[in-house]
Amino acid sequence: MNMKKEVNKALDIIRPRLQADGGDIELVDVTSEGLVKVRLTGACGSCPMSQMTLKAGVERMMKHLVPGVKEVVSA
Repeated sequence: MNMKKEVNKALDIIRPRLQADGGDIELVDVTSEGLVKVRLTGACGSCPMSQMTLKAGVERMMKHLVPGVKEVVSA
């Protein structure tokens, strides 16, 4: 299975947690080097804690669920 499909499956697991707080997440790109680019939207897009959510929440889960993911960044 290619990494982009695996990342999308992982986002489907992560997404309900963000939606519970009025936000969401969109996949922008996945590079062959394991860089995942996402866009936080809704309440998450304007939240001052969005970088913490991205790194401590999304990135941590993504690395756990998808081998090969090195970093998750905001696009």
